[in-house]
Amino acid sequence: MNILVINCGSSSVKFQIIRTDLELIEKNEDRRLASGYLERIGSQSLITLQVEGQPKIKQAVPIRDHRAALDYILRWIVSPETKINGISSLADIHAVGHRVVHGAEKFTMSTLINDEVIEGIEDCIDLAPLHNPANLKGILAARELLGPGVPQVAVFDTAFHSTMPETSYLYAIPYQLYRRHKIRRYGFHGTSHRYIAYRYRQLNGIEREQVNIISLHLGNGCSACAIQNGESIDTSMGLTPLEGLVMGTRGGDMDPSIIEFLHHKEGMTLNEIDAMLNKQSGLLGLSGLTNDMRDLVAEETEHNDRRARLAIDIFCRRVKKYIGAYIAIMAGTDAIAFAGGIGENSAEIRKRICVGLETLGIILDEKLNSTTVGGKEGLISKPESKIKVFVIPTNEELLIARDTVRCVKNVPRRW
Repeated sequence: MNILVINCGSSSVKFQIIRTDLELIEKNEDRRLASGYLERIGSQSLITLQVEGQPKIKQAVPIRDHRAALDYILRWIVSPETKINGISSLADIHAVGHRVVHGAEKFTMSTLINDEVIEGIEDCIDLAPLHNPANLKGILAARELLGPGVPQVAVFDTAFHSTMPETSYLYAIPYQLYRRHKIRRYGFHGTSHRYIAYRYRQLNGIEREQVNIISLHLGNGCSACAIQNGESIDTSMGLTPLEGLVMGTRGGDMDPSIIEFLHHKEGMTLNEIDAMLNKQSGLLGLSGLTNDMRDLVAEETEHNDRRARLAIDIFCRRVKKYIGAYIAIMAGTDAIAFAGGIGENSAEIRKRICVGLETLGIILDEKLNSTTVGGKEGLISKPESKIKVFVIPTNEELLIARDTVRCVKNVPRRW
């Protein structure tokens, strides 16, 4: 089957075409055929397209909305000039898998999309007002452009964390607020954390129930996850993706009274404070320079910039705190796995996170760490390290494609 994987943001669309089926999943022989990214939808959009094995194509084209973006993608896919192996018409796209950010308590597994599921995703908009509306736009556009005969599947960021116990997901606020409004920790990046757990199991030749690790998805968005017996038992993001680690533009954990303080001292509205915490904080807010960790490391190295160093130090310190906390609640862990743009590519940040954790049994191999970058996968700790440290490049799109196949074929997921 050729699966079109779609990830719609508020002003962007990422996509991949992945060839997979039950037999290829079993053999781990799924194949990515093409991929692309459209950003700045609603104006002059920047478009990057690539057929696997071919050079990237970059263009600037006016794109009005998400429907127009998907229409552009589909036209490119079937264009005779594109030449994607095995695809000559829209009939060669057999199903569509969508990343959906919030499924609340309603959706704990990936599911075939019908009108009832669309209504359920709409019901979750209050919990993810920046994400679920964009995800719905992609679903409705795909239904219109490909027709109702092409099955679509929703894969939820929150689903993997549905195994968390009450002691992890409840906040210490009046219980009736949970019962009335479902205010609780949901967690995000679930598909990424699930992939990391799956790949760790493959690398070590163990069963799902034997996976006891702390996974760290570190990119522009960051989250940590405690995975015990193959299941998520705690994660750093909460009701929204704002809680937890320091991120590119999100502040992470903070005293909630800061909101009222800013309202009185600065005259800021709730919407202005929310925008500040989500879009102007984190690495960007601390450094005053950028939300890109690569640029911050370069500024620190080349110019000894104090605020760049401060932003990096606070980022690493927060990750350390979560590692220590999760080791405590798990009564020990077998491994730590780094993923995401920073986790996969920055040996310097991995080193600074792990320095000082030797008393917990974490001993990094500096040579292995420095050479495991650029999408490489592998063990980066020393043989004597009681807790192993891995770099495992994440692949959310692969899991979305595989879940899509399983939902269409009505085959239970085994991991």
